[in-house]
Amino acid sequence: MRRPVESAQYTSWAFTDRARASGLLPSMGSIGGCYDNAMIESFWGRVQTELLNRQRWHTRIELANALFEYLEIFRNRRRQHSSLGMLTPIEYELRATRTEPVA
Repeated sequence: MRRPVESAQYTSWAFTDRARASGLLPSMGSIGGCYDNAMIESFWGRVQTELLNRQRWHTRIELANALFEYLEIFRNRRRQHSSLGMLTPIEYELRATRTEPVA
């Protein structure tokens, strides 16, 4: 059985050229590298723990709204992140744009 998305698709020249033409810089390690997905795996693990495992939704719209609220309202505006010096992402960005040293 073929996987829906083959990992080779994302390491192809065509993908890299298209990303660059769109003004993006693809960030990839080696094929099958164990650290390539560590950050996104950690992120989705946190979403799973803090949101998805806590309730069920009846429609995709309800789930989409819950994900939006989690990301835009809770995670970016209220949740303090240890990697950002216990600031929210919004606070961190505001300090960075003011060129103040971040604690």
